[in-house]
Amino acid sequence: MSLEKHFDAVFATSLALREKQIQQNYRPVIGVHKWFARRPGTIFRNLLLAEFNGSEPLETNYWRAHEFHGVIADPFMGGGTPIYEANRLGFSVVGTDINPMAFWVVRQSLSELDLNAFQSVAESAAADVERVVGSLYRTKCAECGNPAEVKYFLWVKTEVCPHCNTTHDLFPGYLLAEAERHPRHVVVCGSCGALNEYERQPTVDHPQPCSHCRAAVHVEGPTHRQRIACRKCGIDFAYPQRDLLPHPPEHRLWAMEYHCARCKPRHEGRFFKVPDAADLARVTRAKTLLKANSDLPIPQEKIPPGDETARLLRWGYRSYREMFNERQLLGLGLLLRRIREVESREVRYALLTVFSDFLRYQNMLCRYDTYALKCQDIFSVHGFPVGLVQCENNLLGIPKVGSGSFRHFVEKYLRAKNYCIAPFETEFRGKQKRIVPVPGEHIGADLVTKFPGGDKRQAWIQAAPAERAKLPASSLAGVFTDPPYFDNVQYAELMDFCFAWLRLGLKDEFREFAPSTTRNGQELTGNTTMGRGLEHFTGGLSQVFCHYAAALKPGAPFVFTYHHNNPEVYLPLVVAILDAGLTCTAALPAAAEMNASLHIAGTVSSSLDSVFVCRREGTQPMTGEIRSLLDHDLALMRKAGVKLRDGDVRCLAAGHIARRAVLRLHPSWDGTLPLQKRMVVAAACLRDIIAETDVESLVTELRPAAKWQHAAKEPTIAATI
Repeated sequence: MSLEKHFDAVFATSLALREKQIQQNYRPVIGVHKWFARRPGTIFRNLLLAEFNGSEPLETNYWRAHEFHGVIADPFMGGGTPIYEANRLGFSVVGTDINPMAFWVVRQSLSELDLNAFQSVAESAAADVERVVGSLYRTKCAECGNPAEVKYFLWVKTEVCPHCNTTHDLFPGYLLAEAERHPRHVVVCGSCGALNEYERQPTVDHPQPCSHCRAAVHVEGPTHRQRIACRKCGIDFAYPQRDLLPHPPEHRLWAMEYHCARCKPRHEGRFFKVPDAADLARVTRAKTLLKANSDLPIPQEKIPPGDETARLLRWGYRSYREMFNERQLLGLGLLLRRIREVESREVRYALLTVFSDFLRYQNMLCRYDTYALKCQDIFSVHGFPVGLVQCENNLLGIPKVGSGSFRHFVEKYLRAKNYCIAPFETEFRGKQKRIVPVPGEHIGADLVTKFPGGDKRQAWIQAAPAERAKLPASSLAGVFTDPPYFDNVQYAELMDFCFAWLRLGLKDEFREFAPSTTRNGQELTGNTTMGRGLEHFTGGLSQVFCHYAAALKPGAPFVFTYHHNNPEVYLPLVVAILDAGLTCTAALPAAAEMNASLHIAGTVSSSLDSVFVCRREGTQPMTGEIRSLLDHDLALMRKAGVKLRDGDVRCLAAGHIARRAVLRLHPSWDGTLPLQKRMVVAAACLRDIIAETDVESLVTELRPAAKWQHAAKEPTIAATI
């Protein structure tokens, strides 16, 4: 049981904390394509080395190349982190995911690519499209009068008063830019639409006069809790005005950020302007060109009901194409058509992947960050945020200016593939950062369609339910994975946004892209719309654990990360581990996220994971009370630099509670009982251990005053058992 003895939680977590700050700098391979909730690659590299590299300390063996043999499997590969780390260390890999987008992301990360050809063809494609649409992304500089490139177009949703038919801008606030990365606050006048710059932010109580019309300017907008008072008749009305609108709201172009290369050397801050008549004419021209190019490859699929898509439907979005304006549809359709004409198969696949990924910044659900002054990815939160102010990005991009364009994403893809050719690690000594090349390692494999040879560095990647993979007995050197959580991200509903476009370039070559959606009733996440509850999740998880545990070599580990504050949510894991005939030999602490992450900050969530190590043979006694185990874990995390919070204590405590439940139930577990009865047995055991542990008292006792973020605990799911 090498991993249980040799995993260095302090060393691994200190690396993971750095990685999660700017993950694409530490593991550029993730730049191939967006995936959600990726775990740090440094954690899985440490786990693999702790298991397979003997007793040598991780602090020394981490930085050099390794060449292991055997097959590592990940039944829930998602964005592929365990796959890449195992492949890089020399293992052959087996990866499955029910979502075809996950299959494609991992395939593209592992496949070879002629980078020179890719770069050349990408620029040629961009140039061809630019000849048609380039003028639509230009404007006249407000200072010198010469042509300039538009970085971002800012739009606001509008609504018509149902009482007097007056059209209203639905501004939640009038602030365009904060005085952080621009010298002054930029605020739009609610009366005339002029842009004003002030040293301090004007408010309703302390307004400033508009430089154009002298009306009172303030940052507070007219909307509040989805209501607005009509400026003409004075009647208050709600928006959107009714459920299931026939189409999305109208938008009005109200501001632009542009870049003038001539003025920039002597200009202070950013360039902003109100669109002029020529700018509005370009919007009209884009609509005309789109009608003239009616044969462009643009998805026609309807948006189906779902837990995440319900918000889109409520706002009137009925099809994926309605999430884009006419200028975006024109440019995207032309670019996709051009990419589909590329002769080289792997170059075409790579460009299609870039296209799919950069859609995140090329839609009418993107928002403008008033602090950072840039376009926000539609998936900056794990959902479909329907904001009132939208940011339309430059399609092809301005070299070395802005972000989120096609050219920027081509560069990101190149960085990712260069990293695959020559991986590196990042070492910190104090505040000094050092890039450490690891010659002899690379990320890449021969893609095969059957179980791989353990000494041939092959990859068998499938878009299918994990339990369908045909795994020979005693064939796996280990399973390393990050399984889904019951209340996890709705991967399929979100990734359909990219899939709807990507399939237009792949459906004739890959059966995985023949369906019109990535949604699948067997997906292991809770989903109210599809009727997937806790029993479905537990049964599915059990099937996968049983299937992969049966293929483990004697003594081989089944390792996975898990992350939740509520011990009762670990019920499916307890059942799955026991059904698979495994016992839990360790629950180790490790970093998962940053406290400052958008998904963590201000919530009850933990930034830590419990790493569960399970095996068929051997039992690692769980000595000591959970209090003492938790004390030890928290001391390690403090030493690693984690800024602990209430949620971290609850999460690590939940991991130890789940492990104790497995060990307590293992000797008498009857896997032949109906699933519902097995769940009841596991739930009762968990509740008993929770009562014995008194987690809330532990949180209070272990909380150093004023150093932790206090938060209410998460709701229980006991009522569903």
